[in-house]
Amino acid sequence: MKNKIRVRMADLKVGSEKDIIITSGLGSCVGVTLYHKLTKIGGMAHVMLPEFPSNRKQGNPAKYADTALDMLLDKLQKKGANLNRLEAKMAGGAQMFNFSSSNDKMRIGARNIEAVQEILQKKRIPILGSEVGENYGRTMELHTATGEVLIKTVKHDDIVL
Repeated sequence: MKNKIRVRMADLKVGSEKDIIITSGLGSCVGVTLYHKLTKIGGMAHVMLPEFPSNRKQGNPAKYADTALDMLLDKLQKKGANLNRLEAKMAGGAQMFNFSSSNDKMRIGARNIEAVQEILQKKRIPILGSEVGENYGRTMELHTATGEVLIKTVKHDDIVL
């Protein structure tokens, strides 16, 4: 029987072969999965914002792409994953509302996508699949037995990454 692990907003979790790691409510937020196919260890982060503010001393590091991915990598390594063999998949980063301003700060979804992509590139973790952007929300499931990521939406057919 599969064990379902829920990842909430600004949260991250890891699991192994018999787990399904799930997050829902991905609008402008980005869900990122990291998976090691030999050990069947995987993890997921539900990122809300691109980077931890430099003017803050405290806060939830799982909320931000830069700190959440470091935390997720640490948890995966402690569970036995080889960080040099991880593969990533991502979903979300939608522009949920139309704004009359062209202010870059309002492009939260796009900024989240860019931040995650840059961090993964710097860490040399390949992105094997993504379902990002557009204007609709998503639910994301990582099946640790196979590494498949199922993306569900209200408006479109399910997608397997």
